[in-house]
Amino acid sequence: MGQDAEKVGSYTEFREKVLPRVIADGYNCIQIMAIAEHPYYGSFGYHVSSFFAASSRFGTPDELKELIDAAHKAGIAVIMDLVHSHAVKNEVEGLGNYCGDPNQFFYPGDRHEHSAWDSLCFDYGKNEVLHFLLSNCKYWLTEYNFDGFRFDGVTSMLYYSHGLGEAFCGYGDYFNGHQDDNAIAYLTLANLLIHEVKPTAITIAEEVSGMPGLAAPFADGGYGFDYRMAMNVPDYWIKTIKECRDEDWKPSSIFWEITNRRADERTISYCESHDQALVGDKTLIFRLIDADMYWHFRKGDENGTVHRGIALHKMIRLVTASTLNGGYLNFMGNEFGHPEWIDFPREGNGWSYKYARRQWNLVDNKELCYHYLGDFDRDMIHLLRSYTTDIRKYPVQEIWHNDGDQILAYARGSLLFVFNFSPVRSYEGYGFMVPEGAYEVVMNTDAKQYGGNGLADDSVRHLTNFDPLLKRDGKGWLKLYLPARSAVVLRRVEEDEK
Repeated sequence: MGQDAEKVGSYTEFREKVLPRVIADGYNCIQIMAIAEHPYYGSFGYHVSSFFAASSRFGTPDELKELIDAAHKAGIAVIMDLVHSHAVKNEVEGLGNYCGDPNQFFYPGDRHEHSAWDSLCFDYGKNEVLHFLLSNCKYWLTEYNFDGFRFDGVTSMLYYSHGLGEAFCGYGDYFNGHQDDNAIAYLTLANLLIHEVKPTAITIAEEVSGMPGLAAPFADGGYGFDYRMAMNVPDYWIKTIKECRDEDWKPSSIFWEITNRRADERTISYCESHDQALVGDKTLIFRLIDADMYWHFRKGDENGTVHRGIALHKMIRLVTASTLNGGYLNFMGNEFGHPEWIDFPREGNGWSYKYARRQWNLVDNKELCYHYLGDFDRDMIHLLRSYTTDIRKYPVQEIWHNDGDQILAYARGSLLFVFNFSPVRSYEGYGFMVPEGAYEVVMNTDAKQYGGNGLADDSVRHLTNFDPLLKRDGKGWLKLYLPARSAVVLRRVEEDEK
């Protein structure tokens, strides 16, 4: 579904048509879903039948290898979405009744089926199953040269209940006897093997309960994952958009949510997941603008709803990406505000591929507003990646928040990020206590080139105002004009640049 045409795309089409976009946008890693063979296209690849087969509906194994090689030549890592949390129930093409034994790979009795997913649960306590899954990890690394894995459904693996109906409010909830020690042992072994086979490999856990130690090194008693998904962040944004008036968005809540993580674990932050974009739900931009995207997304024809949606979409991405402590994930299309939802071909929609694609033509059309969002995303990624090679080297330091004014400011190194979430109030001369010196604007969400109003003069170099009480700490007052619903990034100018 990564291509524009209303059909199943191929590995070759992705390499030729989509990969160049990823390169131009500045991303350095792609996570590919639905690689392992699966009977039902609409399962998003999560009901796997053949764990050692690259899906033939997208092309040949050699064509997949060519895609990965092309990405590597461009300096882009390729992560595989690995599904070892369950398997499809199909018996003809799957493992459901392999050799006439329904329990050869799966738990017997009440633990045999995953009722919520209509699938089968691996018996991680069997050596043969461990060997099968571990060899599967090694196979994809060595045969196809993948750079690592995003392990799907880790929460489901960790708990006998699959995490369903349980609240995880304290450490006692993680160590109360409800944990599947077999699965925990497998995940730890998998991480050890993956990093032994390929020391540069990346492993990411899709885990929602917050299990301690998941992304801690094995030597420190952890499971050995390199990253865990910050699944709270996209849920927070959807909940905020659906339930809160713009006037009630609280910067203190935003900052806490996007930085709420253990200091010793790296996370993958993101604004929108593929699950939230499925039929029955809406993409992030569609939550903000809805049907007005059909009628008022041509440049010059925008209404208030469109202006609001464009402004908030940029601010949400900037505040999420700039506070990362591990990585930033973008679901394909969110970078330019892909509309509508995802709906795979099925009987209910007449087996249509209309919504099972990415409409790249929208961002390519300079008469539409999509390119504003796409251009902003490209420049944001390049800014965060180019800043002294890696912005993650610098901690996120809160400078100021005021829920009444709806103002948030924080710094990373010499970069200062300032957000005004107020829908109606602009501020003249709003002051912040920052290291004294000169500051220049390096990005502004309100710039006209990104579909904003261009209310501030970004060519002005801002100087801190002297304050004798702040001088002893090497600080001064930086006073800025902050238009409503906008964010600005400034860089403190070094002495030799002044």
